[in-house]
Amino acid sequence: MSEKNRERKRTARERLAVEREKQRSAEKRRRVLIVGASVVCVLGLAAVIGVVAANAGKDDESKAAGPVVAPSGAQGKDSLAIPVGKESAKSTLTVWEDFRCPACKAFETAYRPTIHKLTDAGRLKVRYHLATIIDGNLGGTGSRNAANAAACAQDTGKFPDYHDVLYDNQPVETDDGYADNGKLIELAAKVDGLDTPAFRTCVEKGTHNSWVDKSAAAFRNGDFKGTPTVILDGRNIYQDQTMTPKKLKRLVQQANKE
Repeated sequence: MSEKNRERKRTARERLAVEREKQRSAEKRRRVLIVGASVVCVLGLAAVIGVVAANAGKDDESKAAGPVVAPSGAQGKDSLAIPVGKESAKSTLTVWEDFRCPACKAFETAYRPTIHKLTDAGRLKVRYHLATIIDGNLGGTGSRNAANAAACAQDTGKFPDYHDVLYDNQPVETDDGYADNGKLIELAAKVDGLDTPAFRTCVEKGTHNSWVDKSAAAFRNGDFKGTPTVILDGRNIYQDQTMTPKKLKRLVQQANKE
């Protein structure tokens, strides 16, 4: 083989190596973007938390809708937790969620079957806290209106089913679809016995709006990084990179051993 041919082959190999490295870099960037999008509810909060905190008092006053009316059966400090499951369960899952938050929907989609099985078996009780960070990040009132509607569903004992319906029908993050009370009432038809005059009045009047505002303020004032925040018996499991539904089930089973 001539020296000229060897040089051409060497040059071709070098070009191929450069091209492969470009492809690897592009794939790495693509993976980073996918991961980034999956935690947008967390990163979005970090970017605007200073602005939100600075205006928290004004926002709460401007949005206030009368006295704080907690939904039926609410528990915990200031009655800000909506309970699901048997009180006798030995394990407690505390969940901070925003109905506009896509990361919250991803959590619900992955963990819901396991959580339902554990609560139905009396091994786990869940305490839901409702936040409104997407309203703060992107503007609008969908987080707040959906949270109020969920609280209205709690008044009739239908919170778990309606909670799931809201996530199953969640608009894209930039679409403030849940700002429309008509949409929230329409979705209530998917839950047997929920679409009643009392529920409609509660949604349309924003009966629990001030309660939602108080819950949102508690979230802002807490040591939380974003939504969802998921705490099992005092341990933040959402930050555990090894956590899976199977592992959650195992931890709850261990906590329930006599």
